[in-house]
Amino acid sequence: MIAKAVFLLGLALAASGLVSPPLALALGLLFGFTFPHPFDQSAKRLSRYLLQASVVGLGFGMNLHDVIRAGRSGFVYTLLGISFAMLTGMALGALLGMARTPAFLISTGTAICGGSAIAAVGPIIGASSEQMAVSLGTIFVLNSVALLIFPAIGAALHLTQTQFGLWAALAIHDTSSVVGAAAKYGAVALAVGTTVKLARALWIVPMSLATAVVKHSRAKIQWPWFIALFCVAAICSTYLPAGAATYSVLYRVAKIGLTATLYLIGTGISLATLKKVGHRPLLQGVILWLLISAGSLWLIRAGWIGV
Repeated sequence: MIAKAVFLLGLALAASGLVSPPLALALGLLFGFTFPHPFDQSAKRLSRYLLQASVVGLGFGMNLHDVIRAGRSGFVYTLLGISFAMLTGMALGALLGMARTPAFLISTGTAICGGSAIAAVGPIIGASSEQMAVSLGTIFVLNSVALLIFPAIGAALHLTQTQFGLWAALAIHDTSSVVGAAAKYGAVALAVGTTVKLARALWIVPMSLATAVVKHSRAKIQWPWFIALFCVAAICSTYLPAGAATYSVLYRVAKIGLTATLYLIGTGISLATLKKVGHRPLLQGVILWLLISAGSLWLIRAGWIGV
């Protein structure tokens, strides 16, 4: 009863709009390390649907022209970044003596969009529930770290909001954590981070198709329909100005929804999760993440990539 009450109280606080995304995640982590989760599976399902709905809501605060420009300008370095992450991730997995399936899942989650990418390709390659749990656990742990430290690093390095939004989109795994970190940094960072990350998330489709062809799999591919709905929302915001007042409300609600999503994700990480992950997958994920984070940051500051 105490765990249920504390969980619901934390969820209500995260959904109140009174706490920042990093604080909501920290509250979730505190709960996860302190109490057994009373609604574990329900919270995971809710966080997945709430994330997708919130991303769609964010579209009402975006300009379609900005979304298209961010996706178009980022196409080349997104393709190069995904290729680098996949090749390096699989090489690291081999060096660490990992099985190919979890190494592939962690590499894919790092390369594209975290848990969503893992959930899409896992059934295609026949990953077991334990392999899925280990890979998702690795990504979620690193997401939590990134959300808490990226804004501080950006401020220390005096990154502009555009630079930070781009860096967050390239170096943080999940959309929810990208949005959380970018929202903490500023409105421009949020707009850039969201659009670039969603353009990157579209690569789930070709990655899933390519994996299915290589594996000769007939598993059903999970299409990221919520990204298309995000674009529809951006179209409304751009070309139907009569609904501006409603769009503003939906945008604010979406930001609160993402804050609640981060709390739910945090509650799912516990000491048992860390033990289940083990040192090899976590080491692979950390090394790959550090290489991508440091490399993309250097390229952005050097002016090699930008939006």
